[in-house]
Amino acid sequence: MTGHRVVPGVELEKTGAGERPAEGCLVTAIRLPVRIVVLVLVVPVRMAWDVLVAGGRFLRDTVLRPVGRGLVRLGRAVFVWPWVALWRHVAVPVGQALLRLGRALVVVPLVWVYRQVLTPVGHALVRVVRTIGLVLAAVGAGVLAGACWAGRVLFVVPVVWLYTWVLVPVGRGVAWCAGGLWWLLGRVAAGVRAALCWAGRVLFVVPVVWLYTWVLVPVGRGIAWCARGLWWLLGRIAAGIRTALYWTGRVLFVLPALALWQWVLVPLGRALAVVGREIADALGHAWRVAGRISLVVGRFLGTLFRWIFVQPLRWLYRTVLTPVGHVVRDAVLRPAARTARHALRIGREAVAVARETVRRTRADLRKALFGAPRPPARREPVAAEARTLEKGTERETSPSTRG
Repeated sequence: MTGHRVVPGVELEKTGAGERPAEGCLVTAIRLPVRIVVLVLVVPVRMAWDVLVAGGRFLRDTVLRPVGRGLVRLGRAVFVWPWVALWRHVAVPVGQALLRLGRALVVVPLVWVYRQVLTPVGHALVRVVRTIGLVLAAVGAGVLAGACWAGRVLFVVPVVWLYTWVLVPVGRGVAWCAGGLWWLLGRVAAGVRAALCWAGRVLFVVPVVWLYTWVLVPVGRGIAWCARGLWWLLGRIAAGIRTALYWTGRVLFVLPALALWQWVLVPLGRALAVVGREIADALGHAWRVAGRISLVVGRFLGTLFRWIFVQPLRWLYRTVLTPVGHVVRDAVLRPAARTARHALRIGREAVAVARETVRRTRADLRKALFGAPRPPARREPVAAEARTLEKGTERETSPSTRG
């Protein structure tokens, strides 16, 4: 059967793309007990974890968030708002007032002094200094020109005459004598150097070359041949020792270590890898199964809580408290509200009547003490307020006209 692996006690599985290959009976024998033990150990941990998560979420939503928001608002009311109010209503107005005061007391006077006093004085000082500088420059130019003419007459002309008619002829004669002496000394030094070279060649170079050619070269070649033979012999000996050490180390260390690795450590590592992989898979599977179990238990407890507490309370609210509340609302609260509104309206009317009575009494007292007020003076209508039929009719029928 192509593409299948026959393992005793295990069903045939296809090893297609994306599927796990067929596993041996050892893996299957290890997997089931490991998963059972891990599931038994993980279920309490997962349920405790879910309880802690639910409690943490409930605590966060019901306690921590409201407390945090309250603390934020309290901190803002205690620390932020006073400083903002202090900044807006105290610091900013005081700063603006100080700025305006400083500008009026310091900046404006300084600007006036700079523009009206310092600037004209500075311009005047610049003109005076410029005039003094021009005068000093003219005087200095004249003095410098006189000094230059005097120095030229007193120093430059005598020095040039002395150099042209005395120093130049004397220097040329001295140079001609020194050149002849230098040529003579060169000829003598050349002869001495040629004699010394010939004597050194005859006394030193020829004997040294003969000694190197007929003595040192044969002796050196013999020594080199002996050293080459000794080096070859030592190399052969070292190669034999290296081969012996290599095979000794291979037999004593490498082959036992290789056998230990191949026949002990590799199988043991594979078995431990299988066990570790199965334990990791079992932990993941057990964690997911424990999550399902915890979810079922949580839903069961939620349903039980709803049956025991929520539904009775809901039934009590719907069948008892709601009708009682409607009766109280219709029989007590609404009549009481209507009575309160009627009493409030009566009170407002009484207050309005009392206010009108006080106003009339005050007007009567003012009339009795000071007399009736004068009527307003009549005036002619302007062009924009020309008399018309309607305005004349309204004015004739108005109460003030009748009075």
